[in-house]
Amino acid sequence: MRSLLRTFLFQLLSSVLVAGAAVGAWVVWLGWDQRRDRVGYRETGPYEAWQVGGLVLTLLAAVALVAYVRHFVPAVLGSTAGLTCASFYDWSDDDSGLFLIGVGLVLMGTFVGSALVAVVVGALGGKDRAGEPPANGGR
Repeated sequence: MRSLLRTFLFQLLSSVLVAGAAVGAWVVWLGWDQRRDRVGYRETGPYEAWQVGGLVLTLLAAVALVAYVRHFVPAVLGSTAGLTCASFYDWSDDDSGLFLIGVGLVLMGTFVGSALVAVVVGALGGKDRAGEPPANGGR
């Protein structure tokens, strides 16, 4: 019973930490740039490709780290919840209501992307929680 409670608390803490990392990454990479750029008749922005790339790489590292210690569900759910909440907060001042489509796309993309990263890290990890190779030789 005590081991189950301890595992649950570690999983919960991992979820909160990954969600916090996702929100923090959003603020650092995308939160400060709110202006659209106009070049002739073209309007771009507010984010540049390098900003989104930095956000993705930062989240990739956070999800991979948490998945490496075999906390797969917190890695996926924490990153998804954190990035979805950050995008909702940042985009909610849109009067058209179309920001909800963007938030939904962020939710789905983050969920699928972080799940793929967790699966790959889990498959490459090959160690159980105690740090020992699996008893059946990894098969």
